[in-house]
Amino acid sequence: MKVRFAPSPTGALHIGGARTALFNWLLARNAGGRFVLRIEDTDPERSTAENVEQILDALRWLELDWDEGPIFQSSREQRHREAVASLLESGQAYRSEATGEDVKAWKAEHGDDRGFRGEPQAGGAVRLRVPDEGDTAFDDLVLGEVRSPNRSLDDLVIARADGTPLYNLAVAIDDLDLEITHVLRGNDHLTNTAKQLLVIKALGAQPPLYGHVPLLHGPDGRKLSKRHGAASVQELRDAGYLPSAVRNYVALLGWGAGDDETILSTDELVQRFDVSRIQRNPAQFDEQKLRWMNGRYMRALSLAQLTAALESFYGRGGLAPAAAISAEKLQTLADFWPLCGFIYDGPVDDPPARERWLDQQGLEVLAEVREEFAAIEPFDVETVEQALAGIVERRGLKPRDVYQPLRVALAGRPVSPGIFETVAVLGRGAALERIDSALNL
Repeated sequence: MKVRFAPSPTGALHIGGARTALFNWLLARNAGGRFVLRIEDTDPERSTAENVEQILDALRWLELDWDEGPIFQSSREQRHREAVASLLESGQAYRSEATGEDVKAWKAEHGDDRGFRGEPQAGGAVRLRVPDEGDTAFDDLVLGEVRSPNRSLDDLVIARADGTPLYNLAVAIDDLDLEITHVLRGNDHLTNTAKQLLVIKALGAQPPLYGHVPLLHGPDGRKLSKRHGAASVQELRDAGYLPSAVRNYVALLGWGAGDDETILSTDELVQRFDVSRIQRNPAQFDEQKLRWMNGRYMRALSLAQLTAALESFYGRGGLAPAAAISAEKLQTLADFWPLCGFIYDGPVDDPPARERWLDQQGLEVLAEVREEFAAIEPFDVETVEQALAGIVERRGLKPRDVYQPLRVALAGRPVSPGIFETVAVLGRGAALERIDSALNL
């Protein structure tokens, strides 16, 4: 088995494109086959080096390794031109100067349901002859039988007047030359398949098997786009998702493992992947479900793994102590700094929080907390908890009436990891300094 992922480098890799890459990668790895990366870069205006790098960057982050490539379609133009010349020589293609208006006029005379048929001319674009009889049909791995009546298909333009080969010719030739056995792609390519099959038949070659996967929708049932949140792999990475969680979640968009299991390691996905389980209906990408799954993956990391991921994400070291006390509250890497950043950057400025919790009672509580913290030994989680519990009991207050003023003094707002753990991580000196600042305010 040999499959390919063949994106056009038009920008960041869309989540739908990432799913196509993942499905092909899983298909190849499941069968012990080969996964080829081909860059369809024949549009020079959009196929910039920067856009190509975005594709490669996204695949590397997803950890989808390729066995061949990247192969650039533009580098194979001479081979494509040779195929066009061969089809012209055999009479299966011809040159035509017909314009769009000529095609409209022909259809007005012969019927809108008829494909355009031209006559050979001295110059112009190159068209592939399409027979009037029969159908161009194939058994789609996902959709079942797909059939297109030949009489409704235009003679296919396969090269411009200057000889530049066009998309469907180039794709068909590349798939044949690379000996691709299975083409698994989005069903936005479904109309291209009949055209590529006609090229392959004209060349007397055996086509690969095709499977077309329904496109992704958002929770509202509309085609997935930026209005639904993250729409590209890079946006997911920047939002703090783990590649392992993204692989797991994206694999389940329109494919099922045959049971209700949702947390599947990449090895399990490889072992279970079966094209026959790809669904025909559009799948819905729901970022809230991805957040939930990512949280499961985050909590499965060891402290060393979580710390390494956080330090890589934020580009700074020394995060292990805060990672240890916040791990259970994190769903993404990006959740960490809003929760724990005050440990490193100091308290945030939240006037409503100060007004609510640092009133007269709150300041009196803080003063007593300061006395306790200055005296307790050792200064660790257990003794901090005992000291604060003592204040709650002596004053006859609810725990939050002691903990929240302390949180606002330490963090600037009433949200933090566990208060005892937070105090211990800050240490006596920093805790007393922040309490003093709050009291002085």
